This record gives sequence, C-alpha cells and structure tokens, in this order.
Amino acid sequence: MRTPAGTECALYYEDFARGRNVQECRAAREAGSAAWRPEDCAACPVPAVLAANGSPWLAVTIRIPNKRFRTRRRVTATFACSLHGVPLADPNIGCPRCNAEADDLLRAAFE
Repeated sequence: MRTPAGTECALYYEDFARGRNVQECRAAREAGSAAWRPEDCAACPVPAVLAANGSPWLAVTIRIPNKRFRTRRRVTATFACSLHGVPLADPNIGCPRCNAEADDLLRAAFE
C-alpha cells in the first residue's frame, strides 16, 4: 500500500472507507519505542528494503526514539531471518543461509 510519504510498503495499512480513519504501521516495535505517526514514513528505511528483499521470512522490527525536543524523528529498523533466526547484516541481500539453500536448489534443478 502507498504510504503517506508516497512509497510502497507492505507493512503500512490505511482504511478511509465509509467514514473510517485508520492509519497504522504493522511492523513490530521494540519495547520503549514511541507511538507511530504517519509522518514517520518519510524517514523509514523499511519500504526500500522490502522492495529489494522479497524473502517471506524477513522479520522487521522498528524503533522510534522518544525525543521531545527534536521535530523530526528518525525511524531505525532491524531485520532478521525468522526461518534461521539470524540477524541480517545487509537486509537488501537477505539471509546468507537462505541464499545458499536457494543456490543449491537451483544447481540441483539444472543437473
């Protein structure tokens, strides 16, 4: 779905049909994180990673710091592979174990 910032994100949800006014981010939040606001989508790294990594086992956790005096909040995200339980160093590439398994399946298919 298109976010208020104009990017596509699978974790964003909105519903304005028949008088409803629902906007939410369905990514998991770290404990102690501030409440999500639609303005946070402008600085969120998640849509770019979801566009680059199509893994169904990609687990996303966002953190929005509680800063009262700054007007612009920065959203940070951590990514992990929920299949192998491995935190991802480069979420654009994905899980090294999943990639190795996919390479093995591809090699077996061409043999």
